[in-house]
Amino acid sequence: MSPQAGFILQDQVVPRLRAAIPRTVLTIGSEDHEELIQDATCLAARILHNAELNGKQITASNAAYYAIQHCKSGRRAVGHSNSDALGSATQINGRSAPESLEMVVAIDEITGGEVLLHDVLSTDQEDPGTKAARKMDWESFMLGLSARDQAVVTLLIEGKDATSIAKELKVCSSTISHRKTRIAKSICEFMGPQILVDIAHKPKWTDNLTATKERMACKFDRAH
Repeated sequence: MSPQAGFILQDQVVPRLRAAIPRTVLTIGSEDHEELIQDATCLAARILHNAELNGKQITASNAAYYAIQHCKSGRRAVGHSNSDALGSATQINGRSAPESLEMVVAIDEITGGEVLLHDVLSTDQEDPGTKAARKMDWESFMLGLSARDQAVVTLLIEGKDATSIAKELKVCSSTISHRKTRIAKSICEFMGPQILVDIAHKPKWTDNLTATKERMACKFDRAH
């Protein structure tokens, strides 16, 4: 951009943008009009620069007008995407509508409390990657056990107690207790001593949601 075009942008285009945008352009999402003025300034600078490259002359009013029209259509200085869920153009066209995770979606019929959007979307289960890795480790561990130990583990997973397992395998209860102790030691040696602590912990990604719930509960208690 030439110095002359820069002066036109600064002295004639930007004042027009500042006067018109707060009255004519709607903000999308977290945008504010000051941010839109900055975007429109970049768009107007691009218009003036392209006109100079093509050997054309364009007035300050035309540059401001087209920059404002671009902003109205959802175009921003960083792009004009119709596939980005958070993009201004996508939201203007009605293809997406971001909502707050704190939005109330229902009322609990039993407690009368509010059910928030993140309560519906969240889960206390581990992420699929962790579960898959743990399954692979468990399968490798099971392959290293004897057939009798594998049978004991399978019956324990089914919820049977030592007495029932002993009857089914036709051994005494003390033998099953001894095998359970040996298998537990093998698990700690194979997967590490922290495995029992790790599987008892809630997924780390739920920490922020839990902290937010506790903070809101404390705020509610103080207010009442």
